[in-house]
Amino acid sequence: MSNIFSADFAGRSISLKTNYVAGQADGSVLVYYGDTVVLVTAVSLKGARAGIDFLPLTVDYQEMTYAAGKIPGGFFKREGRLNEREILISRIIDRSIRPLFPKGYYSETQLVATVLSVDKENDSDIAAMVGASAALEISNIPFKGPIAGVRIGRINGELVCNVSAEKMQQSELNIFMVGRKVTPSKSGRDYDVELVMMEGDAKEVAEDVVVDAIKFGLEAIRPVIDLQDKMRQEVGKGKRLVEKVVPDEELTAKVSTAALAGLTEGYGLPRKLERYGKLDEVREKVIKEIGADDAALCKKVAGIVEEIERRILRNMIIKDKKRIDGRSSVDIRPISSEVGILPRAHGSALFNRGETQALAALTLGTSSDEQRLDYIAAEERRSFILHYNFPPYSVGEAKSLRSPGRREIGHGALARKALVPVLPSADVFPYTIRIVSEILSSNGSSSMATVCGGILSLMDAGVPVKDVVAGIAMGLLKEGDDVVILSDILGDEDHAGDMDFKVCGTEKGITAMQMDIKIDGLTEDILRKALAQARDGRVHIIGKIRETLAAPRPDISLYAPRITTVKVKEDQVRTVIGSGGKNIRQIISETGVTIDVEDDGTVTIASSDAEAAARAVAMVKWLTEEAEVGKIYRGTVKKIVDFGAFVEILPGTEGLLHISQISKERVNKVSDVLKEGDEVMVKVLEMDKQGKIRLSRKEAMAEEVK
Repeated sequence: MSNIFSADFAGRSISLKTNYVAGQADGSVLVYYGDTVVLVTAVSLKGARAGIDFLPLTVDYQEMTYAAGKIPGGFFKREGRLNEREILISRIIDRSIRPLFPKGYYSETQLVATVLSVDKENDSDIAAMVGASAALEISNIPFKGPIAGVRIGRINGELVCNVSAEKMQQSELNIFMVGRKVTPSKSGRDYDVELVMMEGDAKEVAEDVVVDAIKFGLEAIRPVIDLQDKMRQEVGKGKRLVEKVVPDEELTAKVSTAALAGLTEGYGLPRKLERYGKLDEVREKVIKEIGADDAALCKKVAGIVEEIERRILRNMIIKDKKRIDGRSSVDIRPISSEVGILPRAHGSALFNRGETQALAALTLGTSSDEQRLDYIAAEERRSFILHYNFPPYSVGEAKSLRSPGRREIGHGALARKALVPVLPSADVFPYTIRIVSEILSSNGSSSMATVCGGILSLMDAGVPVKDVVAGIAMGLLKEGDDVVILSDILGDEDHAGDMDFKVCGTEKGITAMQMDIKIDGLTEDILRKALAQARDGRVHIIGKIRETLAAPRPDISLYAPRITTVKVKEDQVRTVIGSGGKNIRQIISETGVTIDVEDDGTVTIASSDAEAAARAVAMVKWLTEEAEVGKIYRGTVKKIVDFGAFVEILPGTEGLLHISQISKERVNKVSDVLKEGDEVMVKVLEMDKQGKIRLSRKEAMAEEVK
C-alpha cells in the first residue's frame, strides 16, 4: 500500500509518494510538485569492492521527452546521452549529497532521478533534489540528511521562492541552494538549517543581497525537511551499520615518525610539481618501508600518510598563519596577462595567476551559428557560448584525450554565467560569440582564470562589454573557534579545506557564484566575511586586467565577419528568400556573403569584405523596395495586351504601361514597339489605394532628354 506525505512549499503543495513504484530499489520516491513529477531511486550495493577506499557514487538526472508531450528528434527517436542541463543538475545533486555519507562507507551507490512529467511553473530540479534526499532518508543507506533544494530570486526588490521560469526572467538574482538539517540547534530552535551547496547568477547584485537571499532560502525549506522527517519516521528502514574505523595508534605513530619531517619539507616547496615530487617520494618510501609486501597494510599506511599531509597543511594555515607559497590569507597570487596572441582568432588572451594559466580564444559568427538547445520544458537559443577544456598536460599527466566530462561542462557553465550580464544586446552587437578556454596549467581556480581570460578575449575582440568581470575562488579552514578564510586558493588548499566558494563579478556587484561546504557551522558572519574578502580580491584582479586592456578595442578583427542588419516588412520576407530560396542563393553566389533572414523581417548580412556586404545590402533593398510616384525605373516587359503592357519595375511589383503612355507619337499596336522581355525606362505616374500602378514611358523619355 502506497504512502503519500504532503506539505506546503513556497505556496504550493509538494507530495512525496512511496511504496508505489520501483520496489526493488533501496529507496524510491515519486515527487509531485504541481504537474511536475520526478521519480528518484537510490540503490547501494551490499559491501564494498576489494581495494576501494572511497565512495563510488553516481548521480544521474534524466529528462524523458514524453514528460512534456514531445517525441525525441534524430534518427533513433529515443533519449540519448545526457544533455548539458541534465549534466548540470546531476552535478548539483551529487555535490549536495556526497559530503553527507559517513566516513568509511564505500559501497557502490547510485541515484537516478527521472523526470516523468513537467509543467512550466514548478522546476524539476527542485523536485529531483528533494526526491534524492527523501529516497536516501527512507532507505537503509546511511546518510546525514535530510536536505532540500530551493530556487531564490529577487523581483522588484522582493525575495521570491520557486517562482516560474517566466517570472525568473524579471529577477536580478537566480540562486539554487541546498540546506541541511543540523542538530543540536545553536539558535534555540528544534534544529538549524545550514547551507550545503549553492550556485547561481546575478545582475551585479551587492553582497548583502546574496546573504539575505541565502537566509531567506534556508528558512523556506523547513517545511520540506519536516516532511521528510515525518516520512522517515513512518516508512523509513533501519540504516546499515558502518564499521567504525578505529585508528591504529601504534601504526599511526610509526608512520608519523617516518614521514612527518619529509612531508613538512615537501610543503615548504612553493612550486607545485616540486612539492608533489617530494611528497610522492616520501609517501612511496614510507609505504615501502612499513607496508612491505602486505597490500592491506600498504593501504592503511597510505591513508595515514594522506591524513598527516592534510594535518600539516591545516596546521600551517590555522596555527602558523602561513600558506604553501608564503602568502597571507588575503593575498592574491601574482597576475599577468596578454591579449592578441593568436593572430587569426577574432580575440584572444592568455591569463596567468600563479601556476594557473588559461588561454581564451574567441570567435565571432552570425545568428546561424547560434547554439540551439531543446529541453523538455523549453527551447533555448544561445548567441554566447563558452567551452572549457582541461587537458591532462595542465596538471603534468599523460592520459588519453576525451570528450568533456561533467567537471568541464560545469566549469564552463559557471564562467558563462559570470560573463553574460556584461554582454551587449543583440541590437548593439548582432554576433554569435564563442569562447574556448584552454587550461594550459592548473594549480587551483582554473574556472576563475577562465572568467578573467574570457573578459580579456571579449575586449580584445572589440565586443562592447559593459564592464570588466573577474572571478576568485575562496577557501575556509575551521577548527573550533579558529576560522581562516583564504583568498585565491591553491589546489592543495581546496583539497584540505572545508569550503570551495567561487565568486565572480564586476566592481558594482556579483554576476555568478558557486559554493560547496564540507562541514557544519557556516555562520552568517563567516559568509559575510568571505563575500567581503572575495570582493576585495575581485577588485584587485579587475585592476590587473585593466592594466593589460582598459576597455574594448574600437573595432573588431580584420578577419571577423562584418555584420550589417537590414529591416524589411514581415510580408517581404518571402520576397527576399524567393521561390525555393532562389533570391538568397543568388545574393550569396554573387557576393559571397553569409545571410540570415528572420521571420520578423530582420536580414543579417555578414562578410569580412565590406564591398561585398554593401552589394548584398543593395540587392536586399532592391528586392524589397516599394514603388514611388514620380520615380523612374528600368523595368522588364512581362505581358503584352491590346491596351498596353505590364512592366515589372521591382521584384514582384508590376505596373500598367497604357498604350497612350508608350510614346509621344501615336501607337496603333503595342507589339509594334514592345515585346515581352524588353527592358524599358518608365516613370510611376500614380498608385491607387489598391496598389495598382500607372506607368509612363513617354514621360521617362522626356526627362532623359532634359
